[in-house]
Amino acid sequence: MVELYFDDIINIGKVDADGKKFDKVSRIEAVSEEYEVQVVLDVNSDLYPIQVGQKFRMVLAQTLNLDGSAVTSYFPEGKQKSLADKFEYVMHGLLYKISEEKSASDFKVVVYISFGGLQLSLKGDPSKLAKFKVDQRLFLLMRNEQLYLNR
Repeated sequence: MVELYFDDIINIGKVDADGKKFDKVSRIEAVSEEYEVQVVLDVNSDLYPIQVGQKFRMVLAQTLNLDGSAVTSYFPEGKQKSLADKFEYVMHGLLYKISEEKSASDFKVVVYISFGGLQLSLKGDPSKLAKFKVDQRLFLLMRNEQLYLNR
């Protein structure tokens, strides 16, 4: 069974709030529904267009194999089912930094993952982000929840 490090619905609040820096990349700012984690994510908007107000399911996992085994090839022989079959957008990256943000009344953990130049940061309650470790290789998977539910 695949262990999911993060699995929540994210609500897109802003897209390119600081202006569009690259033609084919958009930076989304979102909040997850259940965990209340702040999400900042770069997405290839040429491949996967996004808009303010959309809801996406976002998952982070160490493998795409449904049995939980490590991914050894990106082109599996045969028609092996994978976690990616249930999603529309998939990236593979490296968790390179975990930091803490403290204030007088609050304590948050921030997790940073790089997907070949596209970035993800998750900021939230330490208990919700406790599974993450520096140098983990992770898959990010996304799908539009409105489209998925209407199938």
